[in-house]
Amino acid sequence: MSELTLHDLSKKMAKLDFAMLATRSLTGGQTARPMSNNGDVEYDGESYFFAYASSRKIAEIKADDAVTLNYTGAVGMLGGPPLFVAVEGTASLIDDKASFADHWTKDLDHYFPDGIDTPGAIMIKVKANRVRYWNGGDEGEISL
Repeated sequence: MSELTLHDLSKKMAKLDFAMLATRSLTGGQTARPMSNNGDVEYDGESYFFAYASSRKIAEIKADDAVTLNYTGAVGMLGGPPLFVAVEGTASLIDDKASFADHWTKDLDHYFPDGIDTPGAIMIKVKANRVRYWNGGDEGEISL
């Protein structure tokens, strides 16, 4: 079994566009939704996503900032298992246009028609505490 470093895992995660962002619902259960990495995956333990401030996920993060990100890759070589990554972390909300610009890609214009100036846009920053991965027959954990 080979241990992946955060840098190694970052390279593999760059190929994974979507993550499932899991939060605690306002009624106490778990809920998740797909979020795009928008190509911003030079992974150093921090992930960035964009949303509308009025969305339920933002209300849930304000109530409980503990979140989980789950990533799944394509089927591995020779039909083997894909890469799976689970990130446990803490979410914070950023409402700063300069920070938006640092993480913005043109693909986001599809969801936010006025770019970083879209009314109600907010950025979610997830700071990882623990990253678990399953890569074919290998698995491991990186604590941050």
